[in-house]
Amino acid sequence: MGRIFTEEIEITVKKVWTMNKVQGMKTMAWVLGWTMAAVGACGWAQTPAAPEMSPATAEAQQVAEPQAPAPHAAPTNPFPPVNLKNFTANSPTVDEVNAFLKEVWGYDPDQTWSVAAILKTPAPGVTRVVVFTANKNQPGKMGRSEFFITPDGKHAISGGVTDFGAHPYAARRTLLQQQAQGPVEGAASNGLMVVEFSDLLNGRAKDLQDQVDKLVTDIPQVHLVFESLPAEGSPYALRAVEDGVCVRKAKGDAAFYTYVHGVFSRQSQLTAATLGKQLDAAIRQAGADPKSVNACAVLPATKADVEASMALASAAGVEVAPTLVVNGRVLPSMSIPYDTLKRIVAYQAGLNGVQVRVQPTLSNLK
Repeated sequence: MGRIFTEEIEITVKKVWTMNKVQGMKTMAWVLGWTMAAVGACGWAQTPAAPEMSPATAEAQQVAEPQAPAPHAAPTNPFPPVNLKNFTANSPTVDEVNAFLKEVWGYDPDQTWSVAAILKTPAPGVTRVVVFTANKNQPGKMGRSEFFITPDGKHAISGGVTDFGAHPYAARRTLLQQQAQGPVEGAASNGLMVVEFSDLLNGRAKDLQDQVDKLVTDIPQVHLVFESLPAEGSPYALRAVEDGVCVRKAKGDAAFYTYVHGVFSRQSQLTAATLGKQLDAAIRQAGADPKSVNACAVLPATKADVEASMALASAAGVEVAPTLVVNGRVLPSMSIPYDTLKRIVAYQAGLNGVQVRVQPTLSNLK
């Protein structure tokens, strides 16, 4: 059945529009992990759920061959008709797949999709899902993405593993709301919680901090939490984090963020020989006493704080720094343009019932 399906679908697509495999692969990378969200009524193409029927009935069901659009005409629905023979698995349902993709892709009003197949596989309980994708800005092109759903219905697999379901980020959101205890910047309420897992000696983390600073300004509802995730095996990264923990204990959250900016601004000057001197300068910039901070940094309690932050990252499925998690949604922060990141954050807030007021900027006033 899997082979028959593959040939049938690909032939149908080639008869009507050109298959954009690159777009399909790129699209699936976003499904599996890492980014996408929404804000109200967006332009996705939903496929009606296939009614339950026996295999014999499904086999007998015929779907008319799709007709090519008139030359130069932009079809309102770019996808071929649904073939009910391609829905052999009972779970997940089309509605569940659409709900999942709405969470993942709905932030982009130009992104559309159609669930083309939900198939049984030879692996017991494992389901194969095939989705056609298109973008309103690229008429005439269609991508194809596919992923597999685990027997428990809780995970999707396609080159990686991600949570699956109508609300795939809910469990991680609850975990972080309950356990993220790092320094806070921005809103007091954690209804829109952005958790930044960072390494102070990582150059990409420095670039991400600039985006995060803009987020806090542009979206006042953002409750930013900093959690340390120093590179494993790097005593210098660990030292920088431990000093930061002690700056916070001595002077509070605002001083901690001043220290963070101080370290980031000195990254190019940090070597094994200059590390202590440069970190002390960042400590003084934050209004703390380097001697007291250095004494605090070697205490077991300080090391325990850093280990707790690293353990939280592991529990949340975060493996590397820098990583942003927006209300439970893990983002590939360094590959997202800032305006897209801001749109995703606002959309995710809306999904979770948080009304967002985006501050006007030159980019969104255009």
